[in-house]
Amino acid sequence: MAKNENRQFLGLKCSRCGKQIRPTIKNKKNTPDKLEINKYCPSCHQVTLFKETKLGK
Repeated sequence: MAKNENRQFLGLKCSRCGKQIRPTIKNKKNTPDKLEINKYCPSCHQVTLFKETKLGK
């Protein structure tokens, strides 16, 4: 299987409660800026802004 070096693993952190959820992958060549997505937060029980963070290992 070929390795794609443009793909980067990252985490998403809720801007309201601070809970980090769901590791995801982004292509750093196509999206060099930090990722910001509106998603449903299971802790807040509402749709909030999630920002990109480093994946905690």
